[in-house]
Amino acid sequence: MKLRRISTAAVVALSAALAACSQTEQQQRAGTGAALGAAGGALVGQAIGRDTKSTLIGAGAGALLGAVAATSTGPQPRGEEMCRYQDRNGRIYTAPCDERYYNNGGY
Repeated sequence: MKLRRISTAAVVALSAALAACSQTEQQQRAGTGAALGAAGGALVGQAIGRDTKSTLIGAGAGALLGAVAATSTGPQPRGEEMCRYQDRNGRIYTAPCDERYYNNGGY
């Protein structure tokens, strides 16, 4: 019984530590989702299996599911948009879009 509590506490503490180390907003969301998912998964695993192995499996599955759900529902990072331009000689080339693209909602 005591080992089970220590294992659950260790999983929750590890998840919280990983969430605290994140840098970007998306990483913070993933860390928080993993922490909440691990805690919930550990509770469900313990309720179903009533042993340490089930608790750890539930925590791992919950952490993975929580991280995936948190990052997929949040705003996605926007990459640099590329536009096609034509130079004075008629050659067409691709370069990052200028302010006109972003100010007009696209060309």
